[in-house]
Amino acid sequence: MKGFLQAFVLLALASSLASAFDPSPLQDFCVAIDNPLNGVFVNGKFCKDPKLANAEDFSFSVIKPGDTNNPVGSKVTPVLVDEIPGLNTLGISAARIDFAPYGQNPPHTHPRATEILVVLEGTLLVGFVTSNPDNTLISKVLNKGDVFVFPIGLIHFQFNIGKTNALAIAALSSQNPGVITIANAIFGSNPPINPEFLAKAFMLDVNVVKDLQKKLWVAN
Repeated sequence: MKGFLQAFVLLALASSLASAFDPSPLQDFCVAIDNPLNGVFVNGKFCKDPKLANAEDFSFSVIKPGDTNNPVGSKVTPVLVDEIPGLNTLGISAARIDFAPYGQNPPHTHPRATEILVVLEGTLLVGFVTSNPDNTLISKVLNKGDVFVFPIGLIHFQFNIGKTNALAIAALSSQNPGVITIANAIFGSNPPINPEFLAKAFMLDVNVVKDLQKKLWVAN
């Protein structure tokens, strides 16, 4: 009996941990629809009747080039369940990332997904930082055709170090990976975080923090 209880507790813990990630699908697919009539609610979306599914539910015509005319010089164009309804419950998504010369995708995290990046054009300096206490920077210069992986939840970045535009495609291991851009979250929060607290946390002058909080932070 003791062994059975221990096994049951371990199984329960494993189940609770697994629930933090995209659930394993229990059917071939669940094409997301907004109309609940004749639909089944699964993972935050209503499912279309599988017999009514078609190729359009699993495709997206064109990922147009993003407008990089902004302070960071990049544009992330996501391909999520809103763009491809058939992604619902499949635990995957993608994004196109356009970079102007010397543009960057600032330090950010995806709380629910590992990311794999493929460079299609240009030269990118990419990297991620490991968790405490080491905070080791793992970084590499990528050229056309190179691939790099950013582990789930870790702060990472991409920077176009070339004089020409760059383009990359990212795949993420969640239909809703989420994104937290570090500077935006810290200095652009609503309502603002107490500047004296941030000054001590970042070892900055409080006036520097107040100035940062006044800036218009770009949601990429």
